[in-house]
Amino acid sequence: MKLPYIFATAVMLASFNANGAGNEEAMAGESRMAVKEFFGSLKGELVGAMKAGGPVNAIKTCNLKAPEIAHMISNKKGWDVARTSLKLRNPNNAPDAWEKRVLEYFDKRAAAGDDTAKLEFYQVVDGNFRYMKAIPTAQKPCLACHGGKVDAKVDAALQDLYPDDMARGYKAGDIRGAFTITRKM
Repeated sequence: MKLPYIFATAVMLASFNANGAGNEEAMAGESRMAVKEFFGSLKGELVGAMKAGGPVNAIKTCNLKAPEIAHMISNKKGWDVARTSLKLRNPNNAPDAWEKRVLEYFDKRAAAGDDTAKLEFYQVVDGNFRYMKAIPTAQKPCLACHGGKVDAKVDAALQDLYPDDMARGYKAGDIRGAFTITRKM
């Protein structure tokens, strides 16, 4: 008599893991890989641009390549893959209400001493799997365009492309923004 009960319980647990928390963890793992691809591609483009023409060249490259990379990964995966921030450079990257709450949560975790490179959050919201991974500000490359003091040529290039730029004043380790992914369940 106990065997059918144990079997039914095992089937229910397996079903829960396939459709519930276990599935969400698998989706988070896939999302981590997509973020790694996005970050790796963007970093490669920016390093090449910095070597070829310094921060001004990197600004132009980021302006063109970051949306292209996000679009390419979104199409490949069938998801919405993007970047967002509380301090926007590009208004097209404005966070929605859920993203804003997660970014504020990341800031609280960073203020509490959590490692910004490890901050992530995921949740099912309105039938969508939502994932965010914090983008910490690195030392030299990021601060050339996002630090408290930027070169006059960098400032001019930023003003040309982003007249309402708010993405400055960061220090190494600060949360610059986040990668964000939305997937239909």
